[in-house]
Formats: sequence, structure tokens, C-alpha cells
Amino acid sequence: MLVATGAREVDVQRNRVKAVVLLAGLSALGLLAGSWFGPTGLVVAAVVVVGLNCYVVLRSDAIALRAMRAYPVSEAEQPVLHRVVRQLTTPARVPMPRLYVSPTRAVNAFATGRDPAHAAVCCTEGILELLDERELRAVIGHELAHIRRGDTVVSSLAGAVASVVMVAAGLRVFGGRDGGQSGPVGRALLAVLGPLAAAVVRASVTPAREYGADAEASRITGDPLGLAAALRKLDASTRRLVLPPERDIVATSHLMIASPLQQTGIAKLFASHPPMAERVARLEQRAGYRR
Repeated sequence: MLVATGAREVDVQRNRVKAVVLLAGLSALGLLAGSWFGPTGLVVAAVVVVGLNCYVVLRSDAIALRAMRAYPVSEAEQPVLHRVVRQLTTPARVPMPRLYVSPTRAVNAFATGRDPAHAAVCCTEGILELLDERELRAVIGHELAHIRRGDTVVSSLAGAVASVVMVAAGLRVFGGRDGGQSGPVGRALLAVLGPLAAAVVRASVTPAREYGADAEASRITGDPLGLAAALRKLDASTRRLVLPPERDIVATSHLMIASPLQQTGIAKLFASHPPMAERVARLEQRAGYRR
């Protein structure tokens, strides 16, 4: 138990360092760009960098929730979801997060927020319909594990930074809400800044993050096979129904418990999830299951 607690604290500290590095990198890029325009440009860049850092830190959760069109839900609207989350916050040792639902049939869930006190958990309508209560508990345990381990700090910031990079490029090649398309300049910027934004995500969010949250969820719920069953359903469903490759969805797709996008084009660059079969196998091994 002491070993597990120590490992979690190491994860939390590592994620804090990553968050600082992300913000420092964003600041350095902004100041470098401003320096090309002389002293005045550097001053303007410094002001912009401070504003962007404040926005990224304070609104990183809002970017992901907005990308999924998520809306807050009360206990009267989602009694089972509220009950399951409330029951698991004690073994997870995290405060009660804000709860949201995304109005999509795509099956997924994610946690976001700059710290446990400002965390949110979002489930899609599809996942609430597909999973039974045991499987839902397992998925919620996984998301609370991300909050407990400090993963949401880094993943939310990485998504926000990636979104800012792509917005700065004026990218609309993802088929935004208005259906607009970019011209040659937008496509050229995508070719340069799209991989940069993807690199930010992939450098910050590794497959080990999901394996760690799966293991921690097993401790929280005491039911690794419940999570294995949920992941099998998620794997089958996300193969059939993917989310549209809109800019903010692509930039925050790493937050999801299962990869929500078809792995082609720019979306493939942002892929950060480990193979679902390997996650299931590890959970079964943890439960002592033998085929």
C-alpha cells in the first residue's frame, strides 16, 4: 500500500513538472515569435503570452467540454451517474467533480480540470446508454484515477496548448461547426503547425498514463474485470461510431478513455492511446484471470 501511495505521489509530481514545462514552452514560442518584430514585438508578445497562459490554465477544462458540446447535469437528471461518482470519490480520495453529459451517440468519457478541486467528468449519452452500472462504475473509477494521479492537469493543458496553436494558425480544415474550409494558406499552416500541436500532446501524454489509470481504477473499484468488460464494449463501439475530426475534438482527443477518432490524416498524429487489447489483457492479469 505504501509503495502504491508513493508511486502515485511520484506521478503527481511528474505531472506538475510537465505542466510547468508546457507553459514554459508556450511562453518561449510566443516570445521567440515576438522577437522577430523587434523590441515592440517582444513587449506585445510578452503581454499575449501572459494572457494565453492565464487562459490555458484557467480555461483548459472549458475547451474540452466545449469541443464535446457538454452540458452540466444535476442529480435529478442523472441520478445513477451522480450516485456512482459520489460512491467512488471516497476510495479515490478526490473531491466530487462537476458532472457533464455530451449529446452524442459516440461512446466515450473523459476527465478534465487544472486540479482535483476544479475537475470535471464528462460522459457521452452513448456511453450512459451502452454500459451497465458495473461497467459505468469501472469507467468512472478510471476517470477519477486520472484526477487522483494529476493526469488531468497535463492532459488538459496539452489539449489547450494544442488548440491555441491551431487557432493561431487560423485552421478551419477540420470542418468546423460552420462547415468552413481553409484556403491554401490554411492548409500550409496545418502542414507546419498541425504536427507541432500533435507533438505537444504526444510528448505530454504517454500510453503509460492509460495503463496507470486502469491500474488505479482497479484499486478504486476493486473490479478490474468490470473495467475490462467496459473497454471491450468501448473498443467495439468506437470502431463503428467515431467523432467528427473538428479542430478542438482532435486537439483534446487524448483526454478520452478510448480513442474517439478514425486514425487517419491529422487525427493519426494525435493518437496517444495504447492498444485496447493490451489494456484488457493487463486488467485480466491483475484479476488473476486465465483464458
